[in-house]
Amino acid sequence: MMMKAVVLVSGGVDSSTVLAYVQQQGYEIYAISFSYGQKQVFEIQKIQQFVKNYKVKEHKIINIDLKNFGGSALTDDDIEVPNYQKASDVGDEIPLTYVPARNTIFLSYALAFAEVRGIRDIFLGVHATDYSNYPDCRPEYIKSFETMANLATAEGVKGNKINIHAPLINMTKTEIVAMGLKMGVDYSTTISCYNPNSEGDSCGKCLACLVRIKAFEENGVQDQISYVKD
Repeated sequence: MMMKAVVLVSGGVDSSTVLAYVQQQGYEIYAISFSYGQKQVFEIQKIQQFVKNYKVKEHKIINIDLKNFGGSALTDDDIEVPNYQKASDVGDEIPLTYVPARNTIFLSYALAFAEVRGIRDIFLGVHATDYSNYPDCRPEYIKSFETMANLATAEGVKGNKINIHAPLINMTKTEIVAMGLKMGVDYSTTISCYNPNSEGDSCGKCLACLVRIKAFEENGVQDQISYVKD
């Protein structure tokens, strides 16, 4: 019987790399993505375009309005996406682009999806490097969620262990891009930018853009997406 996996897909470099990795491992893929009230409107379009490159059995796009809560530059119209000269300028602070409890909410939906489909493996593309400082991208968070998942589900209580996989957790963005390139990932159909213009061109100045640009440069490869021209 073919192994099955739920994969969280956001349209960026990390989740795209994980999607390719999971397919390479021979899983039947059930993808889940979220329209969560983010100001960046191109993400879902990119996701729908990208998943067509892979053998995805089922793809769910879940609508959640985190804009109701705000508190993040990605969802709150009163908070601007910050620009930086270089990614390290973020320092040790949690960035304004952190969305409160987002990964917990997303993983909870993925957990329900997996349990209903009889799936025990959930993959997501979080990693704890590159100045992200996001509390819900740490290894200890992933481990804790997995523990909770097995305590809080019928399948877990029955002894059918649910596994939360974060294969990129200890990798830098440069290493992730290198991994994806080896697998033939088409990064031209992805978007990382927190603040693209109305044409969908990446700003080149937000944290996500700066980390992405550096990763492609360090791999000696031209990033195929469009950036705003100064």
